[in-house]
Amino acid sequence: MTDLKELLLSRIRDVEDYPEQGVVFKDITPLLADPAAFTALTDALAEIARRTGATKIVGLEARGFILGAPVAVRAGLGFVPVRKAGKLPGATLRQAYDLEYGSAEIEVHAEDLTAADRILVVDDVLATGGTAEASLQLIRRAGAQVAGVAVLMELGFLAGRTRLAPALDGAPLEALLQV
Repeated sequence: MTDLKELLLSRIRDVEDYPEQGVVFKDITPLLADPAAFTALTDALAEIARRTGATKIVGLEARGFILGAPVAVRAGLGFVPVRKAGKLPGATLRQAYDLEYGSAEIEVHAEDLTAADRILVVDDVLATGGTAEASLQLIRRAGAQVAGVAVLMELGFLAGRTRLAPALDGAPLEALLQV
């Protein structure tokens, strides 16, 4: 695991003062551009999917799509996108949640999740936990079970794990990197 962490960290670029002054943005595009690193990341997340007994992967807009879709393929599972409100056609379930400054809404096609499904949520970063928490609420409202949450990196100083713990209700939260 140490080799994996070193590989992943070596491909994540810090961008100072983006998107605003004082913020250090963790840019994963160099990781995605490196086939060996992207494959290692996909394999590690697919192993988490297998270990949790997931039957489908939910990817959170937008980088969760980039990570979650290949994980689903590698693990032999279906992929379900959770999108910003108004981006999915047809009948959806919608969940509002609070952001640091304001609020947002996400949606999922309800028919893509069933009571027989165990869902692993995949995303790039766990920050404050708001989007992940809302996705877990959506999954349960659709009647599916939560297998867990898996992220590339957790920004521990933002306390997203603490916020997410009640919504996980005992399901695991796995972060490959903690920064």
